[in-house]
Amino acid sequence: MLKLTYTENSFSLERLAQPLEEWVTNRTILALRTATTLCVDPSTASFLLPADLPYISSLERAIQREEIKEIAISVCDADYIEVSLNGTWISSDLDNDEGILVTSLSDRVEFFLVTIWQAAQTLASLVRE
Repeated sequence: MLKLTYTENSFSLERLAQPLEEWVTNRTILALRTATTLCVDPSTASFLLPADLPYISSLERAIQREEIKEIAISVCDADYIEVSLNGTWISSDLDNDEGILVTSLSDRVEFFLVTIWQAAQTLASLVRE
């Protein structure tokens, strides 16, 4: 399962071993016990990646080979691609830009996506230095 966390100033991507349904159930129980508002809705989330990172072609081949419909990769321009994922959006308000999208893809696709995202983070931190 992949967990994409969107905050006002950042974005993070994690791969969790826990099944999606179990994670959503636990998050719902936590909201009930703490009397906090929780909105759960099918949705789509997107993020950009540099187009020249390693494994992007491997990711695209894995998506095609496994016929995964929950992910789409689009070319934005010469430098970036956009990754769009279908999943479950969880937030305190459905109109809020801050929240979490969880989705479940094949192990291979999740591995490539996390590896590429980590490479992008490493590249970004080197550029900042």
